[in-house]
Amino acid sequence: MKSNGGFLSCEDLAEHKSEWVEPVSANYRGFDIWQLPPNGQGIAVLQMLNILEGYDLKSKGFGSAEYMHLFIEAKKLAFEDRAKYYADPDFNRIPVSKLISKEYAAERRKLIDSNKAALSYEAGKFAPDEDDTIYLTVADRWGNMVSLIQSNYQGMGSGMTPGKLGFILQDRGELFTLQQGHFNCYAPHKRPFHTIIPGFITKDGKPFMSFGVMGGSMQPQGQVQVIINIIDFGMNLQEAGDAARIRHGGSSEPTGEKMTDGGTVYLESGFKPEVVEELKKMGHRFGSDPGGFGGYQAIMYDEKNKVYYGASESRKDGQAAGY
Repeated sequence: MKSNGGFLSCEDLAEHKSEWVEPVSANYRGFDIWQLPPNGQGIAVLQMLNILEGYDLKSKGFGSAEYMHLFIEAKKLAFEDRAKYYADPDFNRIPVSKLISKEYAAERRKLIDSNKAALSYEAGKFAPDEDDTIYLTVADRWGNMVSLIQSNYQGMGSGMTPGKLGFILQDRGELFTLQQGHFNCYAPHKRPFHTIIPGFITKDGKPFMSFGVMGGSMQPQGQVQVIINIIDFGMNLQEAGDAARIRHGGSSEPTGEKMTDGGTVYLESGFKPEVVEELKKMGHRFGSDPGGFGGYQAIMYDEKNKVYYGASESRKDGQAAGY
């Protein structure tokens, strides 16, 4: 680090203490969706689901303009709060309980125009209270299930290899902002906002599904789509991951960027052209990008038959294996 003009010191590494944290959850149509709290982006999944729970998505159907519009707008809303509040809780009083509450979701839902795409939203206002990613999920014969994700961030991380040690340093500090007063402003001993989020679902207090979707800001978007595909649209575990995905880019970010133009929607092939035209009439702007739609892995547990189901991403490397 010294030879490259970096700020990390031996003391920084020696003083670091990893910690166990309590996950947080929100109930979506009878299923408890579990995420880790900030400094990660996991609660964006809960915020989006809380907003979307107020609509009858099943009747609208997968791939409908109505569903896709609501999904995109819910993402925009959640990402405004993500940009403002998601940061190291040791340095900020982050209002997690309010952000993931049903009452707050009801307030935010009122901001969505069912016929028009918003160019911008503001983050919620209240006084705060107290790409090289890999994903792995594993389950054993006793019913234990683990959801794990790891990432060095951009490409191969920093690209810096210490001496001849054979590993590359991560560059997660890139997700700080230098904007003074921002929750995510760079400071000594502070953890930056990060994107990696392992997902887990329980039903009636028992394990139901361990899963994740790799891919930076696509992670919460991908997780929400997988959950809705299973719960609302009745897909099986593999279908839920194979189904064409939506990705919205250009939202406000924890690094200081602000959305003013509504952002850009990217779609995989599989959505009807007439639906895209309908969304364009609502004001959504589309871009072309064949990649960036995430990488999905999952295990589902059938308690009645004592059977595990595995699913793996069809878009990239991965596999589901029993042993």
